[in-house]
Amino acid sequence: MITALDHIAIAVPDLEKAIKRFMEDFGLPFEGTEDVVAAKTSTAFFPLPPTNIELVHPLDGEGPIAGYLEKRGGGLHHLCFRSDNIEDDVARLKAKGYQFLADAPSPGAHGSRVIFIHPRSCDGVLIEINQPGEEH
Repeated sequence: MITALDHIAIAVPDLEKAIKRFMEDFGLPFEGTEDVVAAKTSTAFFPLPPTNIELVHPLDGEGPIAGYLEKRGGGLHHLCFRSDNIEDDVARLKAKGYQFLADAPSPGAHGSRVIFIHPRSCDGVLIEINQPGEEH
C-alpha cells in the first residue's frame, strides 16, 4: 500500500551549486549525497519530514537525467510515493493498466527498491514507487 509522499526530485545541472542553494539560501538540513549507479545519478537529500527534497544529477554525465537536462534543463523531475510492499503495488497498478519503465524494481538510494510509472499513465507526470531498505 502507498503510505506517504517519499520525495520530490529536482533535476539539476550543477549539483554542488544546487546543494549550496538549498543549504545556504533556504536553510534546509542537508543529509548527504549518494551515487546510485543503477540509475546513473548522483543524489543529494534534504529531509523535510514527513517528506524529502532530492536533487538528482547525472552520474559521470550519463543516464536518463543527462537526457532530461539536455531536453528541458533543470526542473521538477518526478514525484515518489513510499510503499510498504512494492511488489503488491506494482501488481495492483499493472492490473489497472499502468505502464512501467521497467519490468521489476531496481536498487535505489539508501538501499531502497524503486520502479517508475511511465508518464503517459499519469497525465505526463513521472511517478516513482519506492520501498525503503533496512537503512532508511
